[in-house]
Amino acid sequence: MKKLILLAFIILFNLQLSKSQTIGILGAFGAEVALIHSRIQNPEEIVIQNIHFTRGILNGHPVVLAQTGMGKVNAAITTSLLLDHFKPSQVLFTGIAGGVDPQLAPGDLVIGDKIAHHDYGTITPDSMQRRATQDPVTMLPNPQYFLSAPKLVKLAQDVSSKLEFAKIGSGKHAPKIVTGTIVTGDVFVASTLATRQLWQKMHAEATEMEGAAVAQTCWQQTVPFLVIRSLSDSASNNAHQDVASFYQTAAINSATLVMAIVGQIK
Repeated sequence: MKKLILLAFIILFNLQLSKSQTIGILGAFGAEVALIHSRIQNPEEIVIQNIHFTRGILNGHPVVLAQTGMGKVNAAITTSLLLDHFKPSQVLFTGIAGGVDPQLAPGDLVIGDKIAHHDYGTITPDSMQRRATQDPVTMLPNPQYFLSAPKLVKLAQDVSSKLEFAKIGSGKHAPKIVTGTIVTGDVFVASTLATRQLWQKMHAEATEMEGAAVAQTCWQQTVPFLVIRSLSDSASNNAHQDVASFYQTAAINSATLVMAIVGQIK
């Protein structure tokens, strides 16, 4: 009898341990999560508040994958449901972005060690004055730049140096991997002037539409997170044309890096 009780305790402990080590993975739209979804073993589809989550095993680890939809509100809703229902030990976000750093090109990848809102603040007659968001519970200011988990940033750096990513464009540009700031707003940036201002004012490497919402939600719930972005365009006047040409390859490269990170998490 004692052996049976001990065995039951061990099984329960392992189940709880497995649950606590679940990794959450998010992406905004289909192409960003399709590859990851196809690699999940023993997938179980769960619908919560009309949002679809896929639970299963990826590279030896329990994961939950969801498509957030575009924009900060959609990203925050899905992240909140993920944290509440699945209690992941960490959250990874994968997807495409527009390049802000003039030294970067479509195809390059950004490991986001700092994530910030670029459209939160006050619009004055001659500028945009950005400020920190507010924690709704404490009513204290959040950090203006949310810091990704250092261990996940380091892991991404180590893993990325050993991967071979798909080349992009007619010249078959070999992707460069950098670590830096990713900025988020509820706008698709397709302006050379606006991009130059984000570079000068926020020192951003990339701009997108979900990362800071995910980062803020995780920060307020004390869950480690990391945002990975692969550049589909340079957020310039030609951004729409570039996205149409490069988003598929960029999405695959970001997903490739995220899956490799999952495989190395301990």
